Amino acid sequence: MTVLLSNVIQTDLTTSKVFVYNLVYIKNYIKTGGIHMLTDTQIKACKLTIKGKTNTLTDGEGLLLFITHTGKYWRFRFRFIDKQQIMTFGQYPSVSLDEARKRRAKVKELLAKGIDPREQQQSDTNTFDKIAALWLENWKANKSENHINRVIRRYQLNIQPQLGNKLIKDITTKMVIDLVIKVNSRGARDVASRILNHISQIFRFAIVHEYITYNPITIKPADILPAHTITNLARIEERELGVLLQRIEAYQGTPITRIAIKLIALTFVRTGELIGAKWSEFDFANARWNIPAIRMKMRKPHIVPLAKQTISLLNSLKYITGANEYLFPSDTRTTKATMSNNTILQALKRMGYQGKMTGHGFRGLASTILHEQEYNHDHIELQLAHSPRNTVSAAYNHALYLEPRAKMMQDWADYLDRRRNE
Repeated sequence: MTVLLSNVIQTDLTTSKVFVYNLVYIKNYIKTGGIHMLTDTQIKACKLTIKGKTNTLTDGEGLLLFITHTGKYWRFRFRFIDKQQIMTFGQYPSVSLDEARKRRAKVKELLAKGIDPREQQQSDTNTFDKIAALWLENWKANKSENHINRVIRRYQLNIQPQLGNKLIKDITTKMVIDLVIKVNSRGARDVASRILNHISQIFRFAIVHEYITYNPITIKPADILPAHTITNLARIEERELGVLLQRIEAYQGTPITRIAIKLIALTFVRTGELIGAKWSEFDFANARWNIPAIRMKMRKPHIVPLAKQTISLLNSLKYITGANEYLFPSDTRTTKATMSNNTILQALKRMGYQGKMTGHGFRGLASTILHEQEYNHDHIELQLAHSPRNTVSAAYNHALYLEPRAKMMQDWADYLDRRRNE
């Protein structure tokens, strides 16, 4: 197929809409004697448009292929009860040219019997699971694999059992409210809020892509969930740190979990930042851990200088998970997912620290102790990856003060050794 060099503009007199056709399409139209017949080669050769522009091809008898900046979508134009109508057949190439023609034929059969094909289409195929899968494909662009896996797992555990097999057009506001309240009753308010947002996004996607005509989910978490009380995450006092470090050393759980707790104590990163770590992020030659912006809460890249003790732990961990993409895979035989956010918390619970200490608690301890030891406030805040006060330098400050920060992190590791041996 020759490269497309230009387009031809045609006006549909019945709708007063302007369509743009490419030269390959025009040649094919002439070759078939004026009968619109698309080919897979032609469709594949048609490039996506720039944002805001639409290229339209027709296969005849109402079957159209709309080409936008996001993809190629089948549409079918028809008249029902003397009104011009349009319905969707899906996206190419998931729905092939042959399949689109078969769907056109089925719709024409329904029209001949006086049946509205749009209602029939929804009744037959549009389950919540199906639309959710389409939404996920659209949503996951530029998202980290770990983030995508968490959203999928959240959907599978909380949403799918209740709504998955239901037709999306049959789902009511009350069904969603009942589901969200049920999840919140487990004490999982954050999860309840997140799944309501996921459901809302899926319904908005369904509206935009014409799978439904009405969105029943216009509520927000604050409309149905009790106010969220912000409390400081549990952490021990400085005087209790030595005993905790000794219990971590003696922990009888898996070696991977013990190493994870030690690393979070040494680096005081957020739990999610640790368990989502990839071996490719570590620059051992320069003793640095380079966390990309997409994995950081503030969406800014972050550098963690590595103390000698930290590097030693990482080398030990390499013997266990070095063949994996992640430092802490959920299963050492696969790289598809990481260990649960709850793993470190449960280990601390088994050590006797339920309600007394969390993985996040090491951040508070490090901040308090380093400030008391009179380390520079800006160095500490930068190492904690807190939101910068000076937004002008926000894009660059992850690399500031690396030398004093490296010394501070080595001093911190030495301090932990002393406290563990006291």
